Amino acid sequence: MFSTPTLDPTRESEAPTLGPGTYIVEPGDTIESIALRFGVAVESIIALNDLADPDALEIGQTLVIPVPDSERPGPNFKIIPDSELVFGPAADGFNTAEFLKGKTGYLNTYREVVEGQERSGAEIVFFVAERYSVNPRILLASLEYVAGWINNPQPSEWQILFPFYTETGRENLYHQLAWAANQLNQGYYDWKAEKYDYWTLADGSLVRIGPGINAGTAGVQFLMSNIYGQGEWQAAVTEGGVFSTFQSMFGYPFLWAYEPIVPEGLVQPMLMLPFEKDVLWYFTGGPHGGWDSGSAWAALDFAPSGLPPGCHVSDDWVVASAAGLVVRSDEGAVVLDLDFDGNEHTGWTILYVHIETRDRVPEGKQVQLAERLGHPSCEGGFANGTHVHIARRFNGEWIAADGPIPFVLSGWRAIAALYEYDGYLTNGDRTIEACDCGAEENAIWR
Repeated sequence: MFSTPTLDPTRESEAPTLGPGTYIVEPGDTIESIALRFGVAVESIIALNDLADPDALEIGQTLVIPVPDSERPGPNFKIIPDSELVFGPAADGFNTAEFLKGKTGYLNTYREVVEGQERSGAEIVFFVAERYSVNPRILLASLEYVAGWINNPQPSEWQILFPFYTETGRENLYHQLAWAANQLNQGYYDWKAEKYDYWTLADGSLVRIGPGINAGTAGVQFLMSNIYGQGEWQAAVTEGGVFSTFQSMFGYPFLWAYEPIVPEGLVQPMLMLPFEKDVLWYFTGGPHGGWDSGSAWAALDFAPSGLPPGCHVSDDWVVASAAGLVVRSDEGAVVLDLDFDGNEHTGWTILYVHIETRDRVPEGKQVQLAERLGHPSCEGGFANGTHVHIARRFNGEWIAADGPIPFVLSGWRAIAALYEYDGYLTNGDRTIEACDCGAEENAIWR
């Protein structure tokens, strides 16, 4: 009932599971030819897939391919600094529309209706960059490298419909760019969390992650791994690939470096549960994506009591978890800047999503702790039940709720579980578990 905000009810994407690679058997394949292709032993494929008769492969059958122990790691070439993936201080002042002035490419004349509003290509790039907190420069460089939208006035019909990936129903720039932003985030945050040792490429082959890369480079490598097979991927992630395209557009990427994005020893400021005192709410979503599935498990969900399942008007209030300046208030979202500098991309910011238009706090207003921001709703991205989604960022980087800087609200500390939305809040000797429901077990108040 209560879901992460995404730009489409079907979600923009689900990144492939990174584990042993998979391969779909094609006409003429044998177990020997498949083993040779991936550089693994026949016996390891047989054992991993529990094949009773390896000579009786069926066309269309899916095989799990083991990772070769002897496989050489992928490139260590660094493509971009971390700050060129995150929409943080390094991108402060960058104007997509100004950059595109004078460019002859397709993006400069492109228009599309997104969430009921016609937007230019530049506006769509910024819209996606802002929501996913992904640097607009790497979005533009990736779009140019893969589909040539920045300098080519007439890409192929296929590149226009599917500039990044092919899936019916996900045509056109908005869905495509949102998918790409999510992959960039997935690679960045999963690499930082040391979740994986290798990438699964688009052709099913496996590449061990080079030990010398950084998180920003991991984000680009992961995006390209979902687009290209072995040879093209190697070209994309080495010096002549995305790096070269970026440099031709914006200059040497490491000149833009802002380090560290998250300083060592950073501590969360005191934050309060985002609803009024002595009003019953429910903890409905444990740690999950700040915006879509790739952006770290930075968010928590809370729903007001007294409503049936689904999207309904609520007169309860979402309130400020700390004093701050409202730097964004539109399309279901409120962003609170805790350092009052008026810049969403620097310092601590709190994102509240699904804030109803009615009574929503205006941009530019300074608010005090516990001051009303608006009513919970289903506005802004996808939600199938009235609630508020709250997440933290520092210098534009999503801060995982259960990480080195734990998400603590009125003394309640977030604990992640195995899957998104599962999880707990603990406060002293009390623990409540997230539930897509309203019950005594997940009731919470302050």
